Amino acid sequence: MVKVVTHFPENFLWGGATAANQLEGAFDEGGKGLSVFDVIPFIPKEERKEGIGLSVPSQKDVAEALAGKIGDNFPKRRGIDFYHHYKEDIALFAEMGFKTFRLSISWPRIFPNGDEQEPNEAGLAFYDHVFDECLKYGIEPLVTLSHYEMPLHLATEYGGWANRKVIAFFTKYCETVFTRYKEKVHYWLTFNEINVMAMSPFIGGGILKGYYKNDKQAAFQGLHHQFVASAQATKLCHELIPDAVIGCMLARTEGYAETCNPDDVQAALTADQFNFFFTDVQVRGYYPNYMDRYFAENDIQIEMLPGDEEIIQLHTVDFLSFSYYMTTVKSGKEKESDLGNFASGRINPYLETSDWGWQIDPKGLRITLNKFYDRYQIPLFIVENGLGAYDKVEQDGTIHDNYRIDYLRQHIVQMKEAIKDGVELMGYTPWGCIDLISAGTNEMSKRYGFIYVDQDDYGKGTLNRSKKDSFEWYRKVIASNGEDLT
Repeated sequence: MVKVVTHFPENFLWGGATAANQLEGAFDEGGKGLSVFDVIPFIPKEERKEGIGLSVPSQKDVAEALAGKIGDNFPKRRGIDFYHHYKEDIALFAEMGFKTFRLSISWPRIFPNGDEQEPNEAGLAFYDHVFDECLKYGIEPLVTLSHYEMPLHLATEYGGWANRKVIAFFTKYCETVFTRYKEKVHYWLTFNEINVMAMSPFIGGGILKGYYKNDKQAAFQGLHHQFVASAQATKLCHELIPDAVIGCMLARTEGYAETCNPDDVQAALTADQFNFFFTDVQVRGYYPNYMDRYFAENDIQIEMLPGDEEIIQLHTVDFLSFSYYMTTVKSGKEKESDLGNFASGRINPYLETSDWGWQIDPKGLRITLNKFYDRYQIPLFIVENGLGAYDKVEQDGTIHDNYRIDYLRQHIVQMKEAIKDGVELMGYTPWGCIDLISAGTNEMSKRYGFIYVDQDDYGKGTLNRSKKDSFEWYRKVIASNGEDLT
C-alpha cells in the first residue's frame, strides 16, 4: 500500500535567513575589507529608477563612492550592527525555536582584498563566536559562502569573476573556512542566487560596466568560472567535512503563460529553461543543450579549460536551495532578451500585490517545488521567502503584522501540499527573520522580520530589537512542526 506523507519530517529545519552584507555592519572593524555592496548608495524612492539595486556601476562610479562624492549613506556598511548584537539576536532566534540559522560569511572579512596569502584572524574569530553562540542553543548554522560579498578589490583590480584567477582566490577562501569550521558547520551553500549574475554582473560577480568589451559575454564567462568554483568547493567540502552537505542556490522565478496562445506558452517555457539553466549545471553536472541557441544568438563564447567539464560533472551538489517571492506572467509579445529577467512579465489579475509590487502567489510555491523535484529528485530547501512590508509601531510598542503571518501561513500550507505530492523538503528559512537592509533598494523600511529593529533608511534609531506579533506565531509553528498555523 502506498502511504502519503501528510506532515513535515521530524528533522525539518525551521529557521530564518540573512546575509552578512545586509546584517553585520562594522564594515571597517576587525580588519574587514570593502565588498561590492559597500559602494552602493541609498537613493530615495522618489529619485530611484526601477531595479536600482541590480544596476551595474562603472569604475568611475566606484571611485566616486570611495571618494565620498555620492553622499555618505551606504546602508550595507552599517547593516543592523549584528556584529555587536549577535548574542542578543541569536538568543531571540533560539526563543522562537530555530533549528537552523542561515547566514553568510563575508569573504572580505576573511580575505580583505581577496588575494592575500594569509586570512584575517580577527574575521575568522568573529564567525567562531557566532557559530558557537548558535550551537549553544542547538541551532545548526546554514552558511552561504558567497552572498553578494565579493571583495571590492577583486572587482576593481581583476575584473571580477570574468577573470579566471578569481577561481583560485575563492577556492582558497573556501578551504580556509571549511578547515576552520569543520566541527561547527555542516550545512553549506555555494553562491547565493547564482542567476543574479545574468541580471547584475556587478552584484553577482563583481563585473563593472565597461570593464570588458561585451558585458553579456563577461557575465556568462564569469558564470562559467562560478560553476567551476562551485564544483571545486563541493569537492573540498566533501573531502574536508565528510559528514557535511553542500547545496546550490537559485532565485526561482516561476512564470505562467499569459494565455493558451502557443506563443505565450513558448515564452513561458523559454523563461523557465533560462531559470533552470543554472541549477541544471550544478545539479545535473553539464550545460543543457537548450542554452546553445541562446549563446549563439547572443554571440557568447564560453572559454573552457581542459578539466572544467569533468569537475562540473563529478562534483554536483547534495541539495538544491532557492528563494521564492513571486511569480510572473509571460507573453509572446515580450522580447526574448527579457525572458530571463527577475521580475519581467505581465500583471496576474488573480493575485494580490505587496507594498513593493511583488505578486503574492502561495500556490506557485507548490508548483515550483514539484517542478524542481520532478526534474532533479534531490532534497530541496526553501532558504528565502517572505513579505517585505511597512510595519507600524503602536504607541505601546507593539507591531501587529497579521499581513506577514497570513503570507507565511499560506506558503507553509502549500509546502505541506508539496510534501503530500511526494516532494522531499529539508527545511524553510524565511528571509530577513530580523529586519535588515534591503538587497534591492537599500531600504530599512522594507521589513521582513519577526523582530523589529529601530533604524530608518538613513541609519537613525536606537537599534533596539522588539518582537512583532509574527514572532510568537512563528514560535508556535516551529514548536508544532508546522501543524499549528493559527
